[in-house]
Amino acid sequence: MCVRRCAITVGDLGEFGVVSRITARLPQGAAIILGPGDDAAIVSAPDGRVVVSTDLLLEGRHFRRDWSGGYDVGRKAAAQNLSDVAAMGATPTSLVVGLGIPADLPLDWLDALTDGIRDECAAVGASVAGGDVTRCDLVVLGVTAMGDLGGRRPVKRSGAAPGQVVAVAGRLGYSAAGWALLEAGVPADSPALREAVAGHRRPCPPYAMGPLAAELGATAMLDVSDGLLQDLGHVAEASGVRIELDLTRFAVAEPVAAAAKELGTDPLEWVLAGGEDHAFAAVFPAGVRLPEAWRVVGRVCEGEGVAVDGWEPRQRGWDHFR
Repeated sequence: MCVRRCAITVGDLGEFGVVSRITARLPQGAAIILGPGDDAAIVSAPDGRVVVSTDLLLEGRHFRRDWSGGYDVGRKAAAQNLSDVAAMGATPTSLVVGLGIPADLPLDWLDALTDGIRDECAAVGASVAGGDVTRCDLVVLGVTAMGDLGGRRPVKRSGAAPGQVVAVAGRLGYSAAGWALLEAGVPADSPALREAVAGHRRPCPPYAMGPLAAELGATAMLDVSDGLLQDLGHVAEASGVRIELDLTRFAVAEPVAAAAKELGTDPLEWVLAGGEDHAFAAVFPAGVRLPEAWRVVGRVCEGEGVAVDGWEPRQRGWDHFR
């Protein structure tokens, strides 16, 4: 009779078996000159410049295995790095992944994680070029993303100027709403609540809007990972300006509103200060005609900081050490 050891684990397969299993699930795209198997990978850089971003995901802090399956964790790990590259105005080309996993991790969870990373990369035409695997008490992912500017100038945080407009693309408030539902143990028993929870487990960055914003003349841009107010505060500080947001320009999506009603809270707190949606916030010259995906929500003025309808809220976003 099988009691606890029915599932095959990574410990049963061993380090090199795990590496072979992972790489077998990862097709290589056109940007990969030399993929997994050597001491280092080789990735093409047609522009001559490489945009690089790196991030960590720790079990228990950035995800919980009792809340998210391996596939969702993989999509999330790739998304939060690919979105940083796109927010510079670049097209993501590749990832390298450092993976720490327990020996008793079931192989099907590892397979799902690998597939999630692969599929999120496929959404932008990128590939996993290589990485490393080691034993760890918890699941830890260190992901580095690379991208190509395609002749465009990089869009930094420091280019905002008074008289310009602030716009956002992508979803806001979903991840924070989903996290709050999971934390409170509220059953996701309606389509709206299920969508909010899914938004926490798997973000949906508007990847194409990053390079498009660069082509439209964006002067500053970033990925909204720690909350819109906090992240726009980085733009304001780097540019030496004040950003004023107009609350009437923010729409609360139905999943966020439904979660707020269920928990008795103000959904705008999640929209303005919730993190991990990986939307984009950008500053454009006044008069630029923006596509529908970009919503103007404020303006850039003389001064410093970020204000909402003239007041400066205390709750601004996520800080790992606060």
